[in-house]
Amino acid sequence: MSDFLDRLEQFLASRGLSAEFEQLTPDASTREYFRVDGGIVCIYPEAFDPAEQSYLDVTKLFLDNGLPVANIKDFDESLGAIMIEDFGDRILREEMKAATPERREELIDAAIDLIPRIQTATDAAYETNSIASRLKFDVEKLNWELNFFKEHYFTTFKKKPLSAEEDTAISAEFLELSQELENRATVLCHRDFHAANLMLDADGNLKIIDHQDARIGSPAYDLVSLLLDRVTELPSSEWLAGKRRRLLDGRESLGLPHIDEAAFTEEFRLQTIQRCLKAAGTFSFQSANRGKTYFVPFIQPMFRIALRALDNLGGFPAIRTVLESEISQTRT
Repeated sequence: MSDFLDRLEQFLASRGLSAEFEQLTPDASTREYFRVDGGIVCIYPEAFDPAEQSYLDVTKLFLDNGLPVANIKDFDESLGAIMIEDFGDRILREEMKAATPERREELIDAAIDLIPRIQTATDAAYETNSIASRLKFDVEKLNWELNFFKEHYFTTFKKKPLSAEEDTAISAEFLELSQELENRATVLCHRDFHAANLMLDADGNLKIIDHQDARIGSPAYDLVSLLLDRVTELPSSEWLAGKRRRLLDGRESLGLPHIDEAAFTEEFRLQTIQRCLKAAGTFSFQSANRGKTYFVPFIQPMFRIALRALDNLGGFPAIRTVLESEISQTRT
């Protein structure tokens, strides 16, 4: 931490800004964030090349396409520092906890309406050769995330690796699932679109943060992330169906190509399996390796959500067997 603070102090001093700051603490970031006079300063682990700095690149892409992200006020590549507009402290996740059920639905729907707007920037991402257009949820990335889950849930967190037979069977199905989803990776995605990465400004307008990892993925990816991230109770199938229809309607209202609802439902369920297992891997790693045990209560719900998607889809028997076993062990 001392290196981050040293570089923050150098950045502030070189700009003639007040040395006073408030440290902010994002969940699972390798970066450090500080509120200073006039904005938020993010200090990266090391210096960067501005031409290949994903936050700078994706922010420009989003702003140029009318998406509500923070303006960049300044940066210093040698210090690994970027200063951005300060949206305040109203994180959507916390706002929803305190909201009435009706207001909560309004906020979720407003967030869903941002997803098609992100997807409309797909062509611009390719035309400008944005870093986001050069990254994709391809087989390599999707399968890596699934194997990260396998390693860090069973070996790191539980300290009970799968048997060789189980490992072989589940790895084959992870590859099959990844291939299915790569074929559907056609639009720009935020990549981590959930209620902790959305904020409300002073006027109550939704703002997008933590967008530097945007990449090409399935049209369902950000919706799965928004609706199923860190839940403890499974949302009803009817509720999810309504939210899927809202996204499809939003796409069509913006002139994006029509997607058949049944095909989108299948895609949503495939993505649910992959994304929920990926999240369980992250929660396991953060808990076991970084002491962030507040992630642990979200692991089992991820399994239950993924299992319901498996039940609706059929197939993937090895994944199903492993998840059923983990859920049953928790109940006994």
